[in-house]
Amino acid sequence: MAPQSVLMKFLVIPLIFCLPVLSVGQANDWRLISNGQKIYEHGYCDQPYIVTTTDGTWICTFTTSPGREGDEIQYIVSSSSTDRGKTWSDPVEIEASSSGREASWAMPLVTSFDRIYVFYTFNGDDIRHLPNGKRIRADTHGWYCFRYSEDRGKTWSERYRLDMRKTQCDRTNDFKGAVQMFWGIGKPVVKGNDVWFSFTKLGKYFLEEGEGWVYYSDNLLTEKDVSKINWQLLPDGDLGIRNPDLGSVQEEFNIQPMNVENGLYCVYRTTLGQPAYAYSYDNGKTWTEPALMDYANGLPLRNPRACPRLWKCTNGKYLLWFHNNGGKGFEHRNPAWVSGGIEKNGQIYWSQPEILIYGPDHSYETGRFSYPDLVEVNGKYWVSTTQKTMATIHEVPAAFFEGLWDQFGEPKLVSHGSIGSFNHLSGGSKLQLSEPLTMDNGGFALDFWIGVDQFKKATILKGAASETKYIEVVLREDTTLEFRMTGGGETISLKSDINHLKKEKTHHVAILIDAEARIGYMLVDGSICDGGGEETFGFARLNKAVSGMVARSLSINDFAGKIHTLRLYGQQMSTSQFVGHYNAEKQKY
Repeated sequence: MAPQSVLMKFLVIPLIFCLPVLSVGQANDWRLISNGQKIYEHGYCDQPYIVTTTDGTWICTFTTSPGREGDEIQYIVSSSSTDRGKTWSDPVEIEASSSGREASWAMPLVTSFDRIYVFYTFNGDDIRHLPNGKRIRADTHGWYCFRYSEDRGKTWSERYRLDMRKTQCDRTNDFKGAVQMFWGIGKPVVKGNDVWFSFTKLGKYFLEEGEGWVYYSDNLLTEKDVSKINWQLLPDGDLGIRNPDLGSVQEEFNIQPMNVENGLYCVYRTTLGQPAYAYSYDNGKTWTEPALMDYANGLPLRNPRACPRLWKCTNGKYLLWFHNNGGKGFEHRNPAWVSGGIEKNGQIYWSQPEILIYGPDHSYETGRFSYPDLVEVNGKYWVSTTQKTMATIHEVPAAFFEGLWDQFGEPKLVSHGSIGSFNHLSGGSKLQLSEPLTMDNGGFALDFWIGVDQFKKATILKGAASETKYIEVVLREDTTLEFRMTGGGETISLKSDINHLKKEKTHHVAILIDAEARIGYMLVDGSICDGGGEETFGFARLNKAVSGMVARSLSINDFAGKIHTLRLYGQQMSTSQFVGHYNAEKQKY
């Protein structure tokens, strides 16, 4: 969710942003946003969340409007699919648009007897002004309501209202507690017969002083009489899930039950360039103090003010959707990246990320992907998402997610796609490749172990396809490596994070060029370069001029150090593969 008045502009990477013509590779690339199946398209379409009934029907609920996000006509609907997302029924209104009151942020849950609940924010008191008379958007305050369907979304029950205990956040808000401000993202989660769903309370209009709360029920899944359903608002006490040191913006809380007994894990967005997380080990009654998220190796996991969506799979492992950049605002949600999580000793550890969804439209209005959901059926996976006007769903190969989790397994070297492997390289070496480096096979990659004795500026590796099209790796005085790719008079630059490379120490470097997503990025010692907290981005977008062959052969120049091993790959490679390379050989160097 973003304020309607937010400025429609963003930081520009000093590269050329081009909308590439759909290539043959992109036509078959499930990651490309336009290759997904359309669920629904409207003026505004958000939060497409899906549940599956016992007969295999998928029910998707979402928030929609003929206008824009936050307009007065905003309502929630459901749509169904009986062919695993290939086609979808016309939407059915859950809370009628004709009611004249906003209904937003539907979160569905299905029971074993196929009753589908939807929980949502409803402007029940028709509040449209602050106490000072200022006109406001009305989709994050009012009543927490629910309806249910017993015919797979064809019809919906009357509206019911949940009791929401007033807490300090409410009593100190703009309305002094007379109106409660809140919204939820994601879906309710289940462990045994227990159900929880999380949401954000706001202490100040608009989207300020947020904190996390959780509704809990121990009989929702079994009790058919809604008047007998038990509800409890957690955590206990007057304060929600929040760390005052993390600033005003703490919002879009989503949770998953853990494998450890009574464990819950929570993640949410901030404006610090990282998401935050917290644990509960007593089913949500109390929580650890939230902290900023990092990868398993302790380095920061970057994300702007965008929903970091958390899922738990049936194998007991986790997935995290985020955006791998250090932005502070609502921008920079393309591409979407994903990390795999494993649980160990009551803690969750996150892998290095891969690109999950990308698209050529980088605009604020229609080029940002967010509010996704995961569908898992018999070992197959689908991810839904929206760019605010159209909801889509994408089948994701199981091997893609398994590669993320495998980063924590037995490491191995990859030979498939190799077009050259060289050892103990010295200045003046000329390297002949079995095939030229080209963008035509989905991309290419360089993988090497390097030791630096002194950081003096030097071009240490260069390869060319012609006088105007070439690649080079440059050692810089600021202790970084820079990869440059030049073509058509344009150069893209990809730089390692400062302080990664140390003098007289051997480091592993992988440079990955993804020709389909038109993105290049670098790994150092098995960790993705993300800007190091000094730049918004660690990855670079490739301009259209860089295409086709980029190098026929390579040469090594003299520099104050040594390249111990160099491998080149003439096709698209993955983060997980090169994390495996680092882990397999780090003891050797």
